[in-house]
Amino acid sequence: MTVKQDLQKAIAAAKAAQGTYAQFAVATTDQALKQTFESMEKDMVRHLMQLNHRLGIVQDNQGSLNGQNTGQ
Repeated sequence: MTVKQDLQKAIAAAKAAQGTYAQFAVATTDQALKQTFESMEKDMVRHLMQLNHRLGIVQDNQGSLNGQNTGQ
């Protein structure tokens, strides 16, 4: 598996976790627990931003390497 594929897999897992935390926050009536799940969901938003940023860098680097390999 490539780094790009690993990142895509991590992004999918993070999106799933984010959605789960958001659902838990809506479903619970315990305010302390609701805040915990909302905080966890916000953490996943931050993680997704970092993962997507890293994926963009990997894709840019692959594009540069492909351009060099084809003589472009």
